[in-house]
Amino acid sequence: MKTLIIYTHPNHESLSYAFLQKTLAGIGDNPIIEDVQVLDLYAENFNPVLVFNANKRRRDMHADPALAKYREQLLWADKIVFVYPIWWGRPPAMLLGFIDQMFASGFAYRDKGGLLPEGLLKGKSVVCISTMKGPAFYPLYWLGNSHKILMRKALFQYVGIKKVKFFEFGSMESSKGRHEQKLNKVYHYFKALTS
Repeated sequence: MKTLIIYTHPNHESLSYAFLQKTLAGIGDNPIIEDVQVLDLYAENFNPVLVFNANKRRRDMHADPALAKYREQLLWADKIVFVYPIWWGRPPAMLLGFIDQMFASGFAYRDKGGLLPEGLLKGKSVVCISTMKGPAFYPLYWLGNSHKILMRKALFQYVGIKKVKFFEFGSMESSKGRHEQKLNKVYHYFKALTS
């Protein structure tokens, strides 16, 4: 199993970074995961800003040479793991900018003229590991589960990815947030992963 981790947090002393490290530790102790790559969007200085003009058209985004490396990583991976905080009820703008550019028509999906497109990333699976200041029930009850709907239905299912697992950890700025327990949960998940 080839695994791509897309990490999106500007601070390497953050709790998100601790979840990245636990993910890597679990993967390292799992013999069926043959290879792993980490894409740190902030360290990479990824530019999340979309630019369309006379020289750069939206319909050509799937072939943009500046994004070729990232397309290769997404195609290479069997499993894509996203590690990020939830800010204002959604992933950081950096990650959303990456999604806007990378999950483009002609690469991640193809329009067929009907209601739904043909997803071109079938067979892959996704894990989303997110942290937030508020309690875990906040996005479910107060925001109508918008984070999971955005990621699962509006993005991954649209491009053909049906297997999506969420770790949505709340109260992470509280001393009663059970950080070690949650970090170990992620470690054991990846250590025991079979597909």
